[in-house]
Amino acid sequence: MLGVGMIVALLPQRIIDLSGSVSAVGLLASVFAITYVLAQIPIGHLADKIGFKKLLIAGYLICGTVGLLYLGAKTSNHILMGRFLQGMGEVPIWALAPALLSLQYAEIKGKVIGLYNASLHLGLCIGPLLGMLLVRTEEQGGSAFIFFAFVSFTGGLIMYLFVEDFRPVTTIERFNPGKMFSLLSENRVLVVLIGISLYGAAYGLMLTIIPAFLITIKSFNQTMISLMFSLFYIAVSLSQLAAGSHSDRKGRRGMMIWGLIFAAAGMAFFSPLQSPLIYLLIALASFGLGMFSVSSMAHLNESVADSLKGTISGAFYLFWGVGFFLGPLLAGKTSETAGFGFSFYLLAILITAETLLLGISLPSGKVNV
Repeated sequence: MLGVGMIVALLPQRIIDLSGSVSAVGLLASVFAITYVLAQIPIGHLADKIGFKKLLIAGYLICGTVGLLYLGAKTSNHILMGRFLQGMGEVPIWALAPALLSLQYAEIKGKVIGLYNASLHLGLCIGPLLGMLLVRTEEQGGSAFIFFAFVSFTGGLIMYLFVEDFRPVTTIERFNPGKMFSLLSENRVLVVLIGISLYGAAYGLMLTIIPAFLITIKSFNQTMISLMFSLFYIAVSLSQLAAGSHSDRKGRRGMMIWGLIFAAAGMAFFSPLQSPLIYLLIALASFGLGMFSVSSMAHLNESVADSLKGTISGAFYLFWGVGFFLGPLLAGKTSETAGFGFSFYLLAILITAETLLLGISLPSGKVNV
């Protein structure tokens, strides 16, 4: 994630330079989403059949190859092809590793999933800062892509040398969309997946619509926006470290509910304020999102048999991805007609409704499967 955080800041300018078009920048997210979202459940199910380690190694190797593709890109299509492949490569890194950890550390899965997710976000936070030191001029931009390729290949080597694979002895059935739909429609699974889509939408707004609102309405400069991004990633990371371990002891339900309460409160009340109170409310919402993320991921892992850990982790990021990409799109359209504030209030209301739904639908205490 150090490498990812570094290159995502460079790709928009690189694709503008190669294509001569600002509109092409929007395709960076779209082509990444195609593989990242659609491959989640198939790759998760494949991991349940053949094990996690091979696919984790493949993910890192794909990302390393993408770094070299970015380095040698001569046209904007090369960059877009790289983003398409990068979406495929990041699926196992984000989704399969937590599933593997939940099997290896079943008694403290919340803690280790929280540590893993926190490491991802800390890398994303530090990566752009490291990139500012590494890339001083446009000619030095290639060094960031070399760094990304190097750390990705190194990640694959670490997986090969030090990670122990784990596969349940249960025979895995062929992928069955009907049975998958039945699993995902179970009450204690579906209600959490709905919340995960709202979490994805809030995450997407934090990276797109909220910065646009702060720049255009609140007159934030680039330094202030960078501080907001840092607060977001740091709050998500720290909350996952704390909430994961706490949910192991006290149960997932309460942590999910409190996380959504914090997220709804921050989203509802930040827009009328001025700095520094805006930062405080955004940090509160971010902290809540991290709490919900790690506890909901652990809850889903506890809701299925060991033979479906990869599949359910893929479902988590599938629903997250749908919210992440549809949320900002719908909020952008709504903001054009009803204003930014309406979009934030509407999402806060939806998160509040999900909080009530969780409270009604899920049993209290720890769930044993």
